[in-house]
Amino acid sequence: MNDDDERLQKVLARLGFGSRRLCEELIADERVNVNGDTAVLGRRVDVDNDEVAVDGAIVGIRPDLVYYLLNKPTGVITTADDPQGRPTVVQIVPDEPRVFPVGRLDADTEGLLLLTNDGTLTHRLTHPSFGVEKEYLTQVDGVPSRAALRELREGVELEDGKTSKARVTAVEDSLLRITIHEGKNRQVRRMCEAVGHPVERLVRTRIGPMVDRRLKPGDWRTLTREEVRSLEIAVGGDSVER
Repeated sequence: MNDDDERLQKVLARLGFGSRRLCEELIADERVNVNGDTAVLGRRVDVDNDEVAVDGAIVGIRPDLVYYLLNKPTGVITTADDPQGRPTVVQIVPDEPRVFPVGRLDADTEGLLLLTNDGTLTHRLTHPSFGVEKEYLTQVDGVPSRAALRELREGVELEDGKTSKARVTAVEDSLLRITIHEGKNRQVRRMCEAVGHPVERLVRTRIGPMVDRRLKPGDWRTLTREEVRSLEIAVGGDSVER
């Protein structure tokens, strides 16, 4: 405990869980844990080192945490630095505080990408054990047969193993909506190529609960506290009743 520690209810109120009184009720109802232990009223926390969870979902409590949603255009690299000097996603968002992309989209893939300096949330969103869904609109060459669609749904044999089951819907003859929860390199492209229908255009349209059809390619915005909370819930825990 040090002089910079803050009262837990104050931290939760700042994060948008309600007034301090409501946050005190959350703590009194034993819905808040600190470092794995049930919190009690009067508990103080070190925002730089303590881990706080509400209803089982870990929440980022550092005051400098930021969360951006970017609609990545083609030709932009999903990395912090590129030795070849190509444009990167971190050059599109503010320089400070420094953020990193959550997962990867290859240069030719468009669509939604999260960037943050919240390492805990990044790990949970990208680790396959948490099963966070990613949805893609996929324009392919040719018209996939029922057998090809069934193979995509049931799992495709790739050089690094068989893919897990996916949700696949034919929106139009050559336009598929594919939802996966793994993170194999260039997975959707390799799945489609393996069944004989190479991808011509690929756009990620959803990350877990995150959807934004109004965000134009190359544009970004800061997530709302409610959106951050929805991501935290997606990787563990039930929603908080406000």
